[in-house]
Amino acid sequence: MKLKFIKSGLLALALSTSVMTMAHAANKTMGVVVKIGGIPWFNAMEEGIKARAAEVGMDAEMIGPTSADPALQVRAIEDLIAKGVDVIGVVPNDETALEPVLKKARAAGIKVVAHEGPGITNVDWNFEMASADGFGEAHAKLLAEKIGSGGGEYAVFVGSLTVPLHNAWADAAIAWLGKNHPEIKLVGERYGVAENVDDSRTTALDLIAAHPNLKGFLAFGSQGPIGAGRAVEERRKTGKIHVLGPFSPGQGQKLLKSGVITGGYMWNPAEAGRVFVTIGKMLIDGVEIKEGTDIPGLGVVSPDLATHNIITNNLLEINTSTVDGLAAKGL
Repeated sequence: MKLKFIKSGLLALALSTSVMTMAHAANKTMGVVVKIGGIPWFNAMEEGIKARAAEVGMDAEMIGPTSADPALQVRAIEDLIAKGVDVIGVVPNDETALEPVLKKARAAGIKVVAHEGPGITNVDWNFEMASADGFGEAHAKLLAEKIGSGGGEYAVFVGSLTVPLHNAWADAAIAWLGKNHPEIKLVGERYGVAENVDDSRTTALDLIAAHPNLKGFLAFGSQGPIGAGRAVEERRKTGKIHVLGPFSPGQGQKLLKSGVITGGYMWNPAEAGRVFVTIGKMLIDGVEIKEGTDIPGLGVVSPDLATHNIITNNLLEINTSTVDGLAAKGL
């Protein structure tokens, strides 16, 4: 009897394992390739991806390259195509570099969702949680307010010169300041350093040394305000040089409270991770996204059917009143 019990128990375990394996295999799969791994912004996005995938019964993973290199993103997408995933998500470092591999993915029947890639053509949908003009202009207005009527000089950081949305934000900010505050002058060209704290710090130190009338940094890329802020702190320019841009509140909390970082705007990267999975699941299920569709995390949308862009306004202001609450949410 004991032997029979052991055998039946093993059989039950085997059957249970088999059923679990079949159920797991039946789940739809998604891989999201982001700009770079290991930084707070994309760590938060990964949490959102995993949480939403569990809710909707999908298997989803985030792939973060070791550096902000478009070639590494291409390689990661090639790997996902080889695995035969159902959906690929991407936050592009270079839209042009990704077009051929995304075209290959779609030819293989894989759905493609982008974020921060409004110019990509080989995509089912691209979603934004802020308009490019609105995001850039909001930072420009805040910088002008902080610098005041005396004018001065400012520098612009972006993640790299190929990151499409960072450069669109920079274009909008520079244009707004040129039109409305010509007394605030841009220093040189924009600098592609804002995905790396050390590069941002070093470049900021050089600019502070070279430009005595420097009054501000607009840093588009979550590591840019942190690096520029550290440079301002080192040179004892707190309150004299204003640092603005999107950053992870938990990472920049102390710098903001000490006045080294002036503030900025962001959206919730964890929510963006959830939206990736939500739209992916809608595509798999054949749900049509059209005028008036309510997408959790984005709200009621007005998609551009010609460009496949979904642009919403879900901006959060980062200042001394909001930073603790945002940081407490793990952002």
